[in-house]
Amino acid sequence: MVILVASGNPKKLAELDRILSEAGIEGVDLRLLSEVDPYPEPVEDGRTFADNALIKARAGAVATGLVTIADDSGLAVEELNGMPGVLSARWSGDHGNDQANNDLLLAQMADVPDERRSAAFVSVCALVTPDGAEHVAEGRWEGHFLREPRGENGFGYDPLFQPKGESRSAAEMLPEEKNAVSHRGRALSQLVPVIAEMAG
Repeated sequence: MVILVASGNPKKLAELDRILSEAGIEGVDLRLLSEVDPYPEPVEDGRTFADNALIKARAGAVATGLVTIADDSGLAVEELNGMPGVLSARWSGDHGNDQANNDLLLAQMADVPDERRSAAFVSVCALVTPDGAEHVAEGRWEGHFLREPRGENGFGYDPLFQPKGESRSAAEMLPEEKNAVSHRGRALSQLVPVIAEMAG
């Protein structure tokens, strides 16, 4: 059984592969976008993580005829009513500029006291089949928004996020430690029973 992981990021494929292996699911061939015929990239204009994940997963399933998994994720800061949220990657107006995004968010949160700096990484994963069946799962990683960046690992807002129960930032954790508890891992794990049934 082939599943398209609608992403160009090999780390996302590796994460799902690890989760399926740990669950004892065999016979699933995961493929990245680079391993299928190119198709037009859908516009991610949804208002929620679920909207965007479904846009990407539906586009993949229609274009390739394969079961497709896609995710949308970002940082939700309580003090900012859940923003940057779906705008996380382009919060500063410059898509994928981690430094600019972090600097802007730090400035916006500069005067917010510690007790009001709750934040969570949120990931929504959508699985869509060529016949139109849809499954959506959300994972949350609760924590605290720091006052300055810490750590060299990870990407995005990782240096500014301290997970609940941790003394380190997400960027100070080893990749395997982070993957074991991350928001995307939690969302993907919820899709395991669906994949197991299909693969069975």
